Amino acid sequence: MGRPVARRLCAGLATMALAAATGAILTMPQASAATGGATGYATQNGGTTGGAGGRTVRATTGTAIHAALCGRASSSTPITIQVEGTINHANTAKVSGSSCNTAAGVIELKQISNVTLVGVGSGAVFDQLGIHIRQSSNIIIQNVTVRNVKKSGSPTSNGGDAIGMESDVRNVWVDHATLEASGGESEGFDGLFDLKDNTQYVTLSYSSLRNSGRGGLVGSSETELSNGFITYHHNLYENIDSRAPLLRGGIAHMYNNYYVKLNESGINSRAGARARVDNNYFKNSKDVLGTFYTDAAGYWQVSGNIFDNVTWSAPGSENKPAGPDVKSTTTVSIPYSFGLDPAGCVPDVVSRTAGADKGLKVSDGTCSPQSPDPTTPTPDPTDPTPDPTDPTPPSGTNLSLGAGSDGSSKADGTSYGNVRDGDLNTYWSPVGSTGSVSVKWGSDTAISTISIREAAGSAGTIRSWRLVNGDTGAVLTSGTGAGVIAVPRTSLRKVTFEITGATGTPKVAEFETYAG
Repeated sequence: MGRPVARRLCAGLATMALAAATGAILTMPQASAATGGATGYATQNGGTTGGAGGRTVRATTGTAIHAALCGRASSSTPITIQVEGTINHANTAKVSGSSCNTAAGVIELKQISNVTLVGVGSGAVFDQLGIHIRQSSNIIIQNVTVRNVKKSGSPTSNGGDAIGMESDVRNVWVDHATLEASGGESEGFDGLFDLKDNTQYVTLSYSSLRNSGRGGLVGSSETELSNGFITYHHNLYENIDSRAPLLRGGIAHMYNNYYVKLNESGINSRAGARARVDNNYFKNSKDVLGTFYTDAAGYWQVSGNIFDNVTWSAPGSENKPAGPDVKSTTTVSIPYSFGLDPAGCVPDVVSRTAGADKGLKVSDGTCSPQSPDPTTPTPDPTDPTPDPTDPTPPSGTNLSLGAGSDGSSKADGTSYGNVRDGDLNTYWSPVGSTGSVSVKWGSDTAISTISIREAAGSAGTIRSWRLVNGDTGAVLTSGTGAGVIAVPRTSLRKVTFEITGATGTPKVAEFETYAG
């Protein structure tokens, strides 16, 4: 009994010594999270909570940030790192440990999960030093400034990106950040907010992106199309030459952003990307939406936007601006709740809320900035997004009819095939109160709407569930109660409805799937 206790005591003393040497102050374990709750696509795929529920660490150097990561019991142990002061090359060294993989000259969030990095006190400034997220998940970055990160010249950091994500990144929420440069590629700078190589379920909210040649991208090439499900809302893009953002494939949702002085192009939807663009304000800018510098077209759904002194180029083989007569070229279903400020008040709301050191104020959906709820945001009651349990059946062809099916278990007298036979009098039940049932096809099939219909007399039995891409195992969305479920349009061969909680034995009469 004595040896394990001694080992834990020694490990704790070592961690405290490392903290003292690097400028970190460790407190006792406590529930801690960033202010407010994640929004947009970061709420999907299981949600984004960062270091909630874990230890809180104060750091005043980059080395202390790395030491906090390396001092955890494992690479997934939740932690909140409160950052104050200026983080730069001189105070950011590599720290080694079994729960981290860091590097000097860059804040390295690599091969880790469940981390919150939040600026506190007099502020947190990452000066000429980028934040790199790689092979990681469930990350929150809030209330920080990242400035003048270079890819050429001296010093260099993070490939020139202020915040960059790559290689199998999932569920990141960046909120109330200020990302800025002092020029374009010729001056040594690259993107302010870049996502590539299978990065998904990301939200950038209430942030300021300024004075850069490149705002950011999703996907590094026309063939690198593994990224998507990105939300940008209530952000300021100011004095940006292009890439606000550049989208290559995937789905993105932009709402209530203020774009001013986009000098060459703005939202550049390419290579099959689909952008939903709601209630944004574009001012004193050029070619704010379209497909630019390529013949690989992208698409957009637009509503409620204001174009104030926006100029448009003539269309060509590699330039297809959306204006001056801006119309939708696709439809994009959004699976989460969101409230829209009227576009006319977006410049005022965003100028008072976007960026670090703004008191973490958010919009209440009526053009009135307010301090956020410390735990969870309240969806706007007039949210135009359909409720996932809306009983109104979708229109179109039920793709489940004639498809195949399987599942995790089936109760006596029930069948997997009953969920796709069009008969509400037959049903499938799992053995017990939880289980899963799938619909599958012989070739890739595009779906964006699901309808789960419970058998007569069992309505309300299903409480919690997940909808899973059966090809990849990725969670498309999750929720409570049966009904109509909107998901990002996905092409797959198998989709699984997984019941994770119920008040009794569930009875699923129909598992309907629709393309629209």
